[in-house]
Amino acid sequence: MNYQELAPHSRVWIYQSNRILSDDEVRVIENEAKEFIANWNAHGSALAASFALLKNTFLIFFVDESKAKASGCSIDSSVSFVKHMEKGFNLDLFDRLTIAYEDDGDLKLAKMATFEELLREGQLNENTIVYNNLVATKAEFETNWKTAVKDSWHARLMA
Repeated sequence: MNYQELAPHSRVWIYQSNRILSDDEVRVIENEAKEFIANWNAHGSALAASFALLKNTFLIFFVDESKAKASGCSIDSSVSFVKHMEKGFNLDLFDRLTIAYEDDGDLKLAKMATFEELLREGQLNENTIVYNNLVATKAEFETNWKTAVKDSWHARLMA
């Protein structure tokens, strides 16, 4: 199932890579994620789930919990899958101190301290597009994932 077919209230988990993946890496991860999603369940009930690997950087899981709730065990299994991807591809998908943003339409990654410095120096500003990986639902993902610094938690870095 394509994530776009899931309900707006579907839960979202976003894992951002510490580097931009090659197209070959994306193909392999997508194949493994398809298999994981096809077998992902909670207490024996299949989850109405999907995933996306966007911009060669973001591995995103979606679950419509109106069908079956993602349990602690099912969430643990998704985390195990992500850790397996990290190990297999020498990635860090749990680094919350790396910020993804756009610069002249290109996706860039920077450590939080570097991002703050770029803001202070005026190389980036309140209108710079950032990726807010804290969105919790598909509806928020569609409207607030890609947003301006001034409209996200990143605004606190402008002090």
